[in-house]
Amino acid sequence: MLSIENFRKRYDDFELDCTMSVEPGQITGIVGANGAGKSTLFKAILGLVKGDSGRITLFGKEPQQLTREDKEKIGVAFTNAGFNEYLRIKDIVPVLSNVYPSFEKEKFLGSCKKLNLSLDKKLKEFSTGMKAKLNVLIAVSHQAPFLILDEPTAGLDVTAREQVLDLLREYMTEVDGRSIVISSHISSDLEGLCDDIYMIHEGKIILHETMDTILNDYGVIKVTEEQWKKLDKSYLLKKKKESYGYACLTKEKRYYMENHPGVAVENGSLDEVIVMMIQGETV
Repeated sequence: MLSIENFRKRYDDFELDCTMSVEPGQITGIVGANGAGKSTLFKAILGLVKGDSGRITLFGKEPQQLTREDKEKIGVAFTNAGFNEYLRIKDIVPVLSNVYPSFEKEKFLGSCKKLNLSLDKKLKEFSTGMKAKLNVLIAVSHQAPFLILDEPTAGLDVTAREQVLDLLREYMTEVDGRSIVISSHISSDLEGLCDDIYMIHEGKIILHETMDTILNDYGVIKVTEEQWKKLDKSYLLKKKKESYGYACLTKEKRYYMENHPGVAVENGSLDEVIVMMIQGETV
């Protein structure tokens, strides 16, 4: 579906250097701090940013080669949907019907009602959360086989976030072969949604794993200074100095549970892996 090979984009004080892929039927998460390169990457996928080297293909074509019909196969949800703030949803519906031949009007209107999005209220009167829900709803409403979602649940309360995630799950189950690329600072959303994760830091991919591997195999080992001296460090990825000694990230938590029974080994979470990969030191 999406292939990115050694794509590089240089700015004065920043360089994006990325290789990744998204297979049909897959939900891929992109995580990283603000300024890590996520927005540049998304813009490059859409052809809004031209790289200095490397190659991006979507549907087997480079972004600049995508036809209007190809672009209709992409659903996008950024922070701003791009509509005039004085428009109402009922004003937007005819626009969507004209732009997307596959726009599912009745389903869209039904989802608006379910998500408590007023058809008559001007967009400028919408809360941040309401705008976020509308953005996602527009992205999934025209049968696009590929979605690009940048922080789609930002500003939503727990209930609204779950409604949006349910929309995405339903989107994936309706038709085989659909794919999503999604970024989020809310790791619990990604843990319950994504098949795999790419972690980007200072413009470079520093980790790529399946979500199952992160949740099942990664762990954080907490040791005192004395335990650190005796610890087998063969399977440690990162270490971080703490008041009690060290926190260590491993992909082989079972090894340490079996061979170092006196050492505290905690199950890894996506948040912990992100923190350790970015803030920790290489062992």
